[in-house]
Amino acid sequence: MLKEATSLILKHTVVSRKHLTPELALRLITPDCPLWRATEEQTPFKDPFWAFYWPGGQATARFILDNGNLVKNRNILDVGCGCGAGSIAAAKMKAKRVLANDIDKFAVIATEINAKLNDITVETSTTNLIGDRCIEFDTILIGDMFYDEEFANLLFEWLHTLSADGKTVLIGDPGRHGLTARRRRSMSLLAKYRLPTHSTMENNGFTHSTVWRLNT
Repeated sequence: MLKEATSLILKHTVVSRKHLTPELALRLITPDCPLWRATEEQTPFKDPFWAFYWPGGQATARFILDNGNLVKNRNILDVGCGCGAGSIAAAKMKAKRVLANDIDKFAVIATEINAKLNDITVETSTTNLIGDRCIEFDTILIGDMFYDEEFANLLFEWLHTLSADGKTVLIGDPGRHGLTARRRRSMSLLAKYRLPTHSTMENNGFTHSTVWRLNT
């Protein structure tokens, strides 16, 4: 599985720095790739969300690179890591431990490929950690996961539990409908970024993305 998956990822993605964090080289599906225009039947991957650098993930990684003191010497858990950018940024900023977590096996393999591309090593896991107490970690990264109201309810309840336990929860999001005004009232806005204009199509029309911290 590992060898075949690695081969497929390398075949169908390109190395890109055309995003909010050009310091990071990431293998992505971009408009330069045939899969960009492929139908569901033509793609060898099921729901390759990991192959796109979503705006919330871009904002989170950018914020970490600009504020390395927030992750230095800390234990970081990147939930729904996708391409692994947040994890890689945290490792570059001298986090003590980084675990990139995603239930999609292709995502963690892509993360390992991207980490190596940036001369970084991170741990990976495909265990579903939502609902876990995450005792070993003190900072939780969440990007682009408020896309569905039902899931957002589950996710927000869990994150509040972690925050109440003293963990720092950082949320990257471009304004998805699941991040409602009611939920934002229990969060603090840390940063807002304008996304690169050349990537508007890749970002589903979003022009800005934000980073929030969940209040305790």
